[in-house]
Amino acid sequence: MGTTAARASTPSLVRKFVAARSQSDELFSIVRSEAFYDRPIPERHRIIFYVGHLEAFDWNLLGRGHFDLPTFDPAFDQLFAFGIDPVGGGLPTDTPKDWPNYAQVSSYNQRVRDALDDCLTASFDPVSERPLELRRLLHVAIEHRLMHAETLAYMLHQLPYDRKVLHADSSVPPAPPAMSHIVTIPSGVATLGLQRTEDDTFGWDNEFDEHRVTVPEFRIDAYKVTNREFLNFLSSGGYQERSLWEDTGWNWVQSKGIVHPAFWAFRNGRPMLRTMFGEISMPLDWPAYVSQAEATAYAHWVGKELPSEEEWHRAAYGTPQGTERAFPWGDGPPDAVRGNFDFRRWDPVPVTAFPEGTSAFRVAGLLGNGWEWTRTVFAPFPGFEPFAFYPGYSANFFDNHHYVLKGASARTAACFLRRSFRNWFQPHYPFVYAGFRCVEH
Repeated sequence: MGTTAARASTPSLVRKFVAARSQSDELFSIVRSEAFYDRPIPERHRIIFYVGHLEAFDWNLLGRGHFDLPTFDPAFDQLFAFGIDPVGGGLPTDTPKDWPNYAQVSSYNQRVRDALDDCLTASFDPVSERPLELRRLLHVAIEHRLMHAETLAYMLHQLPYDRKVLHADSSVPPAPPAMSHIVTIPSGVATLGLQRTEDDTFGWDNEFDEHRVTVPEFRIDAYKVTNREFLNFLSSGGYQERSLWEDTGWNWVQSKGIVHPAFWAFRNGRPMLRTMFGEISMPLDWPAYVSQAEATAYAHWVGKELPSEEEWHRAAYGTPQGTERAFPWGDGPPDAVRGNFDFRRWDPVPVTAFPEGTSAFRVAGLLGNGWEWTRTVFAPFPGFEPFAFYPGYSANFFDNHHYVLKGASARTAACFLRRSFRNWFQPHYPFVYAGFRCVEH
């Protein structure tokens, strides 16, 4: 990128940085004051950790790491530095009294913001020339915060309703009934990953390098699996049928007493869905949000399997003419008619709600309305190089215990809708806004 273009891009990044703060602030505003020391998900930190974590991350990355500012609270810099992703059943054992009070955390946050804003204002003076490295770090700070704006929504979803300030969701758009059918995707090439460039094109380390994969012909569900379809699996005894489950999945179901998806409840035998702000009668045409283990068992039940990462790419971005698109619908940017994403709603909508987002192969709902599980273990692409300033971002999870998800949910920021972005979670983590579709060969 030339100097003029680089200068033009930097104030925009600062605006995005400030906008991302507003997004996380809005999310924390739904937590009642007495609930900040709750732990809605046993495997995760208490909410108060995340209140401090977002600012501590920015401070450690930008304030100390790039601007070399003197620290004013080294204990908080360390306390709020890292989250947890326990593998093997270990759970945190801290108590509320082990954490500082909310006023102390808020004061720390404000000092961080003030110090960083002063530096960023000076750095993006019209006559300044700053290195690509600062622009890259700003991208990291923005996307890190927006990722948490989604993953924290998973956590707050599990918070009891009386511990939240309730909000009304946007109205559900009209949608025709879901008529499930399967689409044949001919053999062709899928381009995965991102090409390294000298400009502001940003991607996380696991998105590199770009490479092409030949994908044999396969057939894929036109829509995500719906609550209606998954209810049929449950009613048929799917959670009790050993033959449908992988060994680790069966052990998880048995040891945890799993009998239905984490977002479901049954009241007097009636299926209900736990939305962000209330329990409602099961919306049968909404996508079923389940763990990867549950999705795999369902796929076995119907005699299919989950798609691989490259199959998902081929169905989403390929065309019958052999070309590839930036998005399933074409090369135009994401907007409100293309899908349920970018924080416009808290909860899903029917799987048929956004026909304008359909791919060239007529596969619907690939971006938005729920991430989609794949059968691909999260692993590095050829040419992978960890970020020097964040070496563990991806590499710590190349452990054969995490699976790739593609797509987006209602709480996914638009910047993550780029073709190369990869999400990943453990197969038995049931709180992700993630659905699935099946393939056959």
